[in-house]
Amino acid sequence: MRLLEAGIAPEVIALWLGHETFNTTHQYVEANLAMKKHALEKIVPPKTKARRFRPDDKLLQFLESL
Repeated sequence: MRLLEAGIAPEVIALWLGHETFNTTHQYVEANLAMKKHALEKIVPPKTKARRFRPDDKLLQFLESL
């Protein structure tokens, strides 16, 4: 996690650990709150107006049938 927090690419960490693929390393890697906050700060909100989702009758009927 310290390497990931320092900005080292996960694929590089996987190679250093001797893992054949990043999938093996991924099970040990979990972003902490600071990393998540940093990632969210990089996101630019879309230039669209936010609106509430309103499902149509067909979708509601399908969900009720489940």
